[in-house]
Amino acid sequence: MKTQPETMRNHWWWRPGWSVGRRFYTWHLTFERQDDVHRLAAEYRSALAPLGEILTPIPDQWLHLTMQGIGFVGETKEQDVHSIVDTAQTRLAAISAFDVRIGPEVLDPEAVLLHVHPDGPVRAVRDAIREAIGEVLGEVPEKAAGFTPHVSVAYSAEDGPAEPITEALANLNLPPAHARISTAELIVIHRDNQMYEWETFAKVPLG
Repeated sequence: MKTQPETMRNHWWWRPGWSVGRRFYTWHLTFERQDDVHRLAAEYRSALAPLGEILTPIPDQWLHLTMQGIGFVGETKEQDVHSIVDTAQTRLAAISAFDVRIGPEVLDPEAVLLHVHPDGPVRAVRDAIREAIGEVLGEVPEKAAGFTPHVSVAYSAEDGPAEPITEALANLNLPPAHARISTAELIVIHRDNQMYEWETFAKVPLG
């Protein structure tokens, strides 16, 4: 593990603009039918299960790689969202599908993260999506800098010491997962149930 914070904080505090019932347009990479990713996530869920409710493990269905937000439903014109999808389709067609390796873990103060390598192709997809958003909206929400491709396998569910989690992870030596990235998804996401859950608005193929 590369980092070992001394304390954890509850990931599920309500960030500005968020509340029960709110929905948000955002781009993710998701892992439907990616058996090796599901294998690795299950191994982490098993290893972390003895810690009980201090962590929220992420089911296979909701595993994701966060990419780029657009805006809240009701504050963003749906016509603009459709235009962003159309523009992204053209830009993403120029990027070939690619393979990534997911893992090993890094402990963040709010989550157990798995870094994604190589990160260059993921960043290229995000850049293309940002260009599409900028072309339609004129400006792009969220900063380009500070993006680190990762997949979370569990979120911190309370404030407290990190030591129990670092101890649970200390002796793990799990083989990384391999995934094939061939699409980017625009989703409508919410966090009403202390989990990121969504419906797919559009799925855009690479290449």
